[in-house]
Amino acid sequence: MNFEEYAAKPLLKAAGIAIPDGRYVRTPEDAAEAFDAIGPSVIKAQVPTGKRGKAGGIKIADTADEARDAAQAILGMEIAGHRVEGVLVEGRSDIHREFYAAVMNDSGSKGPLVLFSTEGGMDIEEVAAETPDKLKQTAVDIRTGFDADAARALLDGLDLGEAVDAIADFLVNLYTAYRDNDAELLEVNPLAQVAGGGLVALDCKFVLDDSAIKRHEDLAAKGSPEKLTELEQRGEDAVIKYIELDGDVGVLANGAGLTMTTMDVVRHHGGKPANFCEIGGEAYTKAQTALGMVLDKPGIKSLVVNFCGAFARCEVMMEGLLNAWDELQPEIPVFFSIAGTGDEEAIKMLKDRLGLVPYPDMDAASKAAVDAARDAAKGDGA
Repeated sequence: MNFEEYAAKPLLKAAGIAIPDGRYVRTPEDAAEAFDAIGPSVIKAQVPTGKRGKAGGIKIADTADEARDAAQAILGMEIAGHRVEGVLVEGRSDIHREFYAAVMNDSGSKGPLVLFSTEGGMDIEEVAAETPDKLKQTAVDIRTGFDADAARALLDGLDLGEAVDAIADFLVNLYTAYRDNDAELLEVNPLAQVAGGGLVALDCKFVLDDSAIKRHEDLAAKGSPEKLTELEQRGEDAVIKYIELDGDVGVLANGAGLTMTTMDVVRHHGGKPANFCEIGGEAYTKAQTALGMVLDKPGIKSLVVNFCGAFARCEVMMEGLLNAWDELQPEIPVFFSIAGTGDEEAIKMLKDRLGLVPYPDMDAASKAAVDAARDAAKGDGA
């Protein structure tokens, strides 16, 4: 779950990190009133996405009238598909230097990763590509945590002068906020060194791990639920986990792990999955809904079905899918891999009702689906 800046920054303050004085408002008149309390301000669109400045969603105000006009111009804007419903009126800072800092989940180390750069204010992707030596990072062992010594080791070699200790303390506090709030990502860009040498977090991006929402219900109430596509909303309504992707090979499997593995195999063979959709557990009873969502993805050219019987038996899942097939009558080519409990019965049902024989394994079925999608694209002139 993503959070807008105004909802994320209090997490930093609670961890001992300085933030500017700010007010979240939803009308131009309230923006002018907030200016009267704060003084010279930055008026920021509040949406759960980046690049607000490039979209015109951040403006400077030196008077209350300018704050009102800025809010008037920003409210109602569309930024990356999000309508601006509120703005953050925030006091300006006397910036001497800008840094970048973040703590994020890292799939490579399977744990937290702390990042720091002297190139604050820039897209971190650009820093990593153009000046990788200016982006420092360290993987954290959650059993030992991240302390000031680890932070100073991360900062070693950077031209930080007397700010080293303050930045090290900031990184420890940032890690603490990341850990205590079950974050997937907690990013400050820029972190400003202001007059007098203090550090102030001028922006904050916070992503809460969805699996931790039940542990942080009060916090989650302030979050911005992910914007769903029409197909994803259908899945949400049917209590089926469906994620729409930009590929043309449909994927239907039982269990989240098997579904993701199938998607990886499709990519391995040069294909692009069109979706994540799994029908394990009780979802096999909703096979028609699940299959319908997969088939309704625009541009889908083939389908790979991967059943592995364990908690759910193959023939039970196959029965649900074949009944859905009879109703929907899809015309795209489909490629099956079937193994595990009930596989013999499922294979017989597939032969009897669709006249198809499953492939010997997931790899072969996925490759066949990729090849079929590629051939179909050529036929379409794509």
